[in-house]
Amino acid sequence: MSTPPPSTPSRARDYAVQCILEEARALTDLAGQLDENFDRAVEMIFRCHGKVIVTGVGKSGNIGAKIAATLSSTGTPSFFINPLDVYHGDLGVMTPDDVVLALSNSGQTDELLRFIPIVLHMHIPIISMTGNPSSLLAKYSAAHILVHVEKEACPLNLAPTSSTTAALAMGDALAVALMELRHFKPRDFAQYHPGGELGKRLLTTARDVMKSDDLPIIPSGMHLGEAIIHVSKGKLGLGVSLRDGKVEGLITDGDIRRAMERWQSEFFDKTVSDIMTTHPKCVLPTTKVTEIQRLMNKYKVHTVLVTDHEGHLLGIVDHYRCML
Repeated sequence: MSTPPPSTPSRARDYAVQCILEEARALTDLAGQLDENFDRAVEMIFRCHGKVIVTGVGKSGNIGAKIAATLSSTGTPSFFINPLDVYHGDLGVMTPDDVVLALSNSGQTDELLRFIPIVLHMHIPIISMTGNPSSLLAKYSAAHILVHVEKEACPLNLAPTSSTTAALAMGDALAVALMELRHFKPRDFAQYHPGGELGKRLLTTARDVMKSDDLPIIPSGMHLGEAIIHVSKGKLGLGVSLRDGKVEGLITDGDIRRAMERWQSEFFDKTVSDIMTTHPKCVLPTTKVTEIQRLMNKYKVHTVLVTDHEGHLLGIVDHYRCML
């Protein structure tokens, strides 16, 4: 028998497009399957005083591990356990305060069915996520979340593709619903992700990034011709006027350029007090970088001053120092 010629790259791309469209269709259909069981599952997890123990076998287990990680990182203590390991000591991590989330597309996975009596004996409620509402796993669950797909994206309709994508999306839906119920905020997210970029931005304060030495301080009575030199040397594009250590005003290189255009030959007779902003944007040293970025975007400024509660200048934070 002769070997058929391999598919061309363009043909392979057609298969990929078909796969993506099939899985997208499965996700669209998923929204219509949500019912009171989803609400019950969210309520069970929200009221849980212990942990969410996610379990599954094979591909469902891989998806379950990701769901457990997502739940844990968004405020719901959770971890994945292989049902086979329960028979070899891992049963000790489970308590009646926990909730089990079991994944199985068929709902008839033997390892999970042997796991159910143990869980029920410990009076631990089960939330199941299957594509078969008539399955034994669904029957013995306190809440059954239907995740049914018409067909797998696999051309043989065998390999878990659309079904695992749908299960993953349903897990995300659970996590997002719980985040809303818990009023989960960016600050909370940062506490669970202290090593990531977002965590750094959410936990870093003005004190951590501000420039506090060799600040471009200029008196309000200084003539603008001299002030230009000080602003240039400061390399921040600005100068700060102080009175008794407190911020009196601020000028930027933009202010100076506009003053030159406005006054022209009279420019050198003007002083800093003639053009300075008397109420520049100031923050406390404990202000988070994310809040500083919000202020910069809102007021279209590139720099904020860091002061104490009395208005004494402590440092300067510019746009570049917020780029962690």
